Amino acid sequence: MKMLKIRAAAFALAALASSAVMAQQVTLRLHQMLPPQATIPARALIPWAKKVEAESNGQIKIQLFHAMQLGGAPPQLFDQARDGVVDLTWTVLGYTPGRFPKTEVFELPFLTTTGEASSQAIQEYVEKFAADEFKDVKLIAVHTHGPGLFHTKTPVTGLESLNGMKIRGGSRIINNMLTKLGATPVGMPVPAVTEALSKGVIDGTTIPWEVTPALKVQELVRNHTTFAGENGLYNSTFAFSMNKAAYEKLPADLKKVIDNNSGIQTAAMFGRAMDEGDKVGRALAEKAGNNIVALSAAETQRWRRTASVVEADWVAEMKSKNVDGVKLAAEARALVAKYTK
Repeated sequence: MKMLKIRAAAFALAALASSAVMAQQVTLRLHQMLPPQATIPARALIPWAKKVEAESNGQIKIQLFHAMQLGGAPPQLFDQARDGVVDLTWTVLGYTPGRFPKTEVFELPFLTTTGEASSQAIQEYVEKFAADEFKDVKLIAVHTHGPGLFHTKTPVTGLESLNGMKIRGGSRIINNMLTKLGATPVGMPVPAVTEALSKGVIDGTTIPWEVTPALKVQELVRNHTTFAGENGLYNSTFAFSMNKAAYEKLPADLKKVIDNNSGIQTAAMFGRAMDEGDKVGRALAEKAGNNIVALSAAETQRWRRTASVVEADWVAEMKSKNVDGVKLAAEARALVAKYTK
């Protein structure tokens, strides 16, 4: 009888322990704009979710919703995380023009290098100089892609080639750059590029190599223009964000799991994913026999001089907000150089 009582007590304790564990289990919904086979979902978001689930011993479950499955449009994703419509989102910051002005410095022409180096640079930069722009969310990481370039129906072989071309831009900074370079900018989220190219709404697009396979860009255009040197023509900035209340509700041990998968190492992982995706995208264009134009150092310098006005515009805008844009641009360049080395 005594043994039965001991066993019953043990079972009761086990049941209590099990229910306590169950009480701590949480499901987080992650929403983003691209199909699951695209670079960031396949090489960053899905691996990140699996890592968090494993490190939480299954107490955190991440549900992934791709290609805007939960509704809304890509420009609404940041607010979906902020407002608790979902728990986590990944999005392009440039889709909400003027909302992240200090972070926009990483979109300036010829400022960034590889995805990994520039992503670490922007993460440190935001933590030091622009944390206030993300105060309404629990920021998991910010990052960039690799060097930006042109993908066009007719070749871009020099600065004059762009005159009159309708080119898709992903942010107001990039659109300003396109205007200064002589193109006609057409703003749209990246998922809209495929249809816009196929219907002739645009003559080309500014995107990195990595996203071309998911959008079938290498099938819709036959020309790609790259630039001399390690700096890309432009960049886009991205944020992986969590709803603050959803984070605060987590017990301390699960908060630690999220914290351990946030910050500069996570930014670097996303940047590496972009760099690996660039290799895949370029290889597909080469396999298709597409024309890859490599502009000379002298021609690239012409583009640099013309595009430099974009930075002057941004600095002037920062001054109107009582922000030292010259200092921020210098800090951003120093951080890119630090991580590129």
